[in-house]
Amino acid sequence: MAIIELQQVGYRVKDKQILQKISFSVEKNDFLTLVGPSGIGKSTILKLAANLISPTEGKILYLKQNITQLDPIKYRRAVSYCFQQPALFGKTVKDNLIFPYQIRKKPVNQSHLTDLLEQVDLPANFLNKEITALSGGEKQRVALIRNLIFLPKVLLLDEVTTGLDEQSKCIVHQLIKAIYEQGVTIIQVTHDQSEINSATNIIQIQKDGIKK
Repeated sequence: MAIIELQQVGYRVKDKQILQKISFSVEKNDFLTLVGPSGIGKSTILKLAANLISPTEGKILYLKQNITQLDPIKYRRAVSYCFQQPALFGKTVKDNLIFPYQIRKKPVNQSHLTDLLEQVDLPANFLNKEITALSGGEKQRVALIRNLIFLPKVLLLDEVTTGLDEQSKCIVHQLIKAIYEQGVTIIQVTHDQSEINSATNIIQIQKDGIKK
């Protein structure tokens, strides 16, 4: 059964057609990689699937339901979007990692937070580190595990390894693999040739639709 399905999706801003005739389905526990030239609309597809923007043509289904008819908060908890440029807030790493608990009105599980930090090769005392002191790779790792404190059904990854050094990239790859093995469906956009070479399910985005 498809968990996400795009049916003849198009997206237009004023007189500029950014996407048209995009149709594909993603089965549960798929790992789909979207490729194509810069500016073709790959990131737009992820934003549409995350319900951050709405298609101007066609529709997007989640478990056979049009996402426009679903509670947006519940949907975004099920389908989680991770930005290319990590957006952290507050003062410390802890401010970011306790936020998912706060919005759900649940007690903070400190050991779970430290376990997640360890998975991305960061020490437990990293919770108290100020976000202004983080490297780009550290920011991306914190942003990613913030999305994974409560595992989503679908994880949308928008070029999350762009600009990372090889060590950080390897750590992120290991985490993504571990999350996928826990049953999370993943849709990623990448220009990284090593990620494309290792991908098993690829859709190429073109101006007039897709090429599988």
